[in-house]
Amino acid sequence: MIIVDDLHLNFGGIRAVDGASLTIEQGSITGLIGPNGAGKTTLFNVIAGHYKPTSGRIKLDGEDITGLPPHELFSKGLLRTFQIAHEFSTLTVRENLMMVPANQAGERLIDTWLRPSKVRLEEQEIAQKADEVIEFLGISHVANELAGNLSGGQKKLIELGRTMMVDAKIVFLDEVGAGVNRTLLNKIGDAILRLNEERGYTFCMIEHDMEFISRLCNPVICMAEGRVLAQGTAEEVTSNEQVIEAYLGTGLKNKPTKNA
Repeated sequence: MIIVDDLHLNFGGIRAVDGASLTIEQGSITGLIGPNGAGKTTLFNVIAGHYKPTSGRIKLDGEDITGLPPHELFSKGLLRTFQIAHEFSTLTVRENLMMVPANQAGERLIDTWLRPSKVRLEEQEIAQKADEVIEFLGISHVANELAGNLSGGQKKLIELGRTMMVDAKIVFLDEVGAGVNRTLLNKIGDAILRLNEERGYTFCMIEHDMEFISRLCNPVICMAEGRVLAQGTAEEVTSNEQVIEAYLGTGLKNKPTKNA
């Protein structure tokens, strides 16, 4: 589904991504690991259109999407979440989800004046979709709670729920486990597995929790110094001597607090 070919991104003299090449297969849950500063989040930002690469190519389903802005990639079904949840804190959980679908009739002033019934009908349909997502995620008890009042883990579930409000092809998850307690992390993991198995979602996730990665991901890709260092099953990658030296041996494998 995604092909990244010899991708480079330079910030002045710093090579944040230095010739990274990888493939994300349709229907997979691909894990991306590596030490802080390896270029993982920067790679996500380039793929998701937040940065334009210095060189290299990115393809989605065979289409060259290199350098396209995030809103165009959103319309093509490429979505991402962030390490720190970006909720609308003064809106309820349901309202946060209802904000996601693009080009809603209610966003056009002329429709609110001349076609109010169309606006109401569409809003009812979106609200129903939001309630289905809320039920799927098991957060019905906070559906009417202001998103700003939720825990970090619950906010991560809202971010995952947003991806369910549109026809996502592939979702990039940036440290979904950061700051989340083990109970909620297991709940998030269950939701990701269900979306993958029941709805065919393709995921790529950055994560430092190797237990979580091992449970969900195949393949696992390890980055270091802006490049792909190793790829394989979780067992193969974590037993790779280069990976142990560059990442696992540093004691960072369960430290999810800093940007990569």
